[in-house]
Order: sequence, then C-alpha cells, then structure tokens
Amino acid sequence: MLSRGVTSGRALCGAARASGRPPSRGFRASPRARTAMPSWVIDRYGRNDVLRFTRDMVFPIIHFPNEVIIKVHAASLNPIDLSMRSGYGATALNMKRDPLKLKREETEFPITLGRDVSGVVMECGLNVSYFKPGDEVWAAVPPWKQGTLSEFVVASGNEVSFKPKSLSHTEAASLPYVGLTAWSAVNQVGGLNRNNCSGKRVLILGASGGVGTFAVQLVKAWGAHVTAVCSHDASTLLKKLGADDVVDYKSGNLEEQLKALPLFDFILDNVGGSTEKWALDLLKKWSGATYVTLVTPFLINMDKLGVADGMLQTGVTVGSKTVKHLFKGVHYRWAFFMPSGPSLDEIAELVDSGKIQPVIDEVFPFSEVPKAFLKLEGGHARGKTVIDVISKK
Repeated sequence: MLSRGVTSGRALCGAARASGRPPSRGFRASPRARTAMPSWVIDRYGRNDVLRFTRDMVFPIIHFPNEVIIKVHAASLNPIDLSMRSGYGATALNMKRDPLKLKREETEFPITLGRDVSGVVMECGLNVSYFKPGDEVWAAVPPWKQGTLSEFVVASGNEVSFKPKSLSHTEAASLPYVGLTAWSAVNQVGGLNRNNCSGKRVLILGASGGVGTFAVQLVKAWGAHVTAVCSHDASTLLKKLGADDVVDYKSGNLEEQLKALPLFDFILDNVGGSTEKWALDLLKKWSGATYVTLVTPFLINMDKLGVADGMLQTGVTVGSKTVKHLFKGVHYRWAFFMPSGPSLDEIAELVDSGKIQPVIDEVFPFSEVPKAFLKLEGGHARGKTVIDVISKK
C-alpha cells in the first residue's frame, strides 16, 4: 500500500516533465476562475427554515500543503447535522475553528452542513503525494470545517481515502461518518480488532441507526457473537447484517431481557440516558470487559458552562465514572467521531471484501436538501439519508 507521504516541489516538477507537461514552479493548476459555487448553508441556528440555497458560496481554497479539493458527487446526513443546525456544540466548534481568535469575522456564518463526501479529487496541495486529480475518494469532514452539502469541499489528505471500488458514489457517501464513529468506539477506544474479537460477546444498544448497523457488521466481520437491540420492525435488517441475537426493546422490560442472556465482553451504547445506569451490570467482571458510550455531555457542558468550566466539568464526570466502574471490575469509556483516512482505508477493504455493506434509507437530489433534513428529523429511519449532489433534478 502507498504511504501517505510528502512530495517535494522538485519531484512534482520531475513528474510534470515525464508526462510531457511543462514544470509549474511548484504550483498546481486550479479552477481559480471559479470564485463561487452552489451550496446549502445556514446563516443562523434554528429549525429547518434556516437552510438556504445559494450559488454564491465562496469557492474552497487550499490553505495548507496537505489539503485536497474534492468535487462532491454525493453526501449524506447524520444526526450531528440536525444538532449543528440548532446550534449544538457551537462553543467548542467555534473554538476549534479559530483557537487564537485571529479571524476578522465576528461570526461563524455562513456554515455548510454535511460531513460525508464521496467524489473526485480536483486539486492537491504541494505535500500531497498519496492522491492526484481524478482519483475517486471518500471522506468524513470534521464538524469544525465547512461541510459537504456543496459542489466542492476541502479536506486534509489525512482525512481522505480511496473510495471502495465496489460502491457507487451514492452508496459510498453513506458510510464514512458512521463508519469512523463506530471504528473509534470499537477499535480505538474499545480495543477490539480482527485479532482479538473472535468469539467475544458484543452487545450493541441502538443497533438500527447508522452507527449501529455499521458496528454490527464490523464486529461480526471480526468474528464476534453480536446481540443487537432495536425495535421489532428493524429485526429482519439486523439479522441480515449478521446479528446473532436481536432483542426488541418494545416487547418488555429491556433490562430484564438482557439480564437473561449470558454476560458480555463489550457493550456499545448509542442510546445513553437511563440505559447507562444498568448496562454495565451486563458485563463480565474482572475480565477486561468494556462499556463504550457515544452519548456524552462534552459539547453540552461547553455550551452551557463555557470552554474552561465545561472542560473541567467533563473531565470530572468521565474521571469519576471511570474510577467508579474500575473498582467494580469493568472499563467505562467515552468515544467520539475521529476523522481518519487510514481507518477509512481499512474500512474500504472490508467493504470491497463484502463484509460491510451500506444501509441506505432514501436518496434525495441536491435540490431537496431541506426535505432530506425533515426525513432525518422524523426519526426511525432504517439506514442513511443520502444526497445525490450532482443530480440534475
């Protein structure tokens, strides 16, 4: 596999001569005549009526030598897009966007939402050697950057990966954000991988959502015994994706249903709330068993208390819970989405080998982004809501 390395200006010019093109003095050709592009943006936080279509969104510029500009073929929506539309996490995200307060603008707007992208590389920064213009790629753009509900988007080369060859752009766009969130929780935080997961009992709470359906397939591909919790109408889908046992949380007391089963080695919680109060009792004690939750108060704390106090409160909360459960013989962890091109490389291999498949609920044309938000907001979708950005509709 190629390494994600650095290419010198000399090497770039040499490649240009070899291909018959004149040397470019270290610069890449860029569609600089373009100063604006179509995009869906928000100018304030609120409900669905804040979404606005514009043809005058500023064209993305490569600011750092490791960045690439991608022509977006497809994007998809995630619950974080609904949250960001309403202002959730604004304090932390604004700090990340401008930590030293160097920007002249007094506002973060306009903001383009959308985290997932599948498309084609249009331009590369000088240090990008892993990709070239014309490559089909996919990525999940971090929430502090401008999003993918646009004609073009800029991303770090370390956030980008080659699109799985077996998927169309529409299919591929459904996976990066949920895939990387699940990968973060299961692998980077939870410590599971293809070498140690075989035979382990894994419980996934909230298994029918985007992260849940991906996580079921991921740990199943690594040989785990998977118990999925969802509503009855999603049970057929979860069994198709590889779940060994499916528990309907509406059919009775969920806690009692799960306590009747053998104990688990790993729990991924996509639900949070009162679930956390009893879920850790389902783990095998003193065996390295781990509970990982994706429902944390980190951004809420910062919104309510400010950056310093919010971080302090968050640290106290996670620290006290970790120590409390460690004395009970189990591990307690929080997990978050983490952008990672190398992780997407591994996910792409699993997709192309047939071990992970996209789960798509509905595809909307670019002109109907507000309808797609309403669809996601309605809840109980069975798969991802995808946007076909290059659709002519």
